[in-house]
Amino acid sequence: MAFRPVEIGPAGLHSARAIECVRLARGLTQHQLAARCTALGRPMTNTALSRTERARCRCDIDDLVTIAVALGILPSALLPLLATHDFHAADIQGALLG
Repeated sequence: MAFRPVEIGPAGLHSARAIECVRLARGLTQHQLAARCTALGRPMTNTALSRTERARCRCDIDDLVTIAVALGILPSALLPLLATHDFHAADIQGALLG
């Protein structure tokens, strides 16, 4: 069976953009933010952070929380508001319940 990468959806794209925007607003380089994440106990390279910001790889929940803490914000600040996307309750319920 061939490996097929999982697409990053609208919430993931939003979070990727939000991470970069907040990082830049804080005046941090990718190296500095990655070092902060590593100091918090979640080792991260600037390459991994770059791939996350460019939506080249998925950001797992542990990375998202660590990045938010390193940026000095709540993790929820990196997530889209449900109302800003074309999500429907039935779609979300179906995704969660299979």
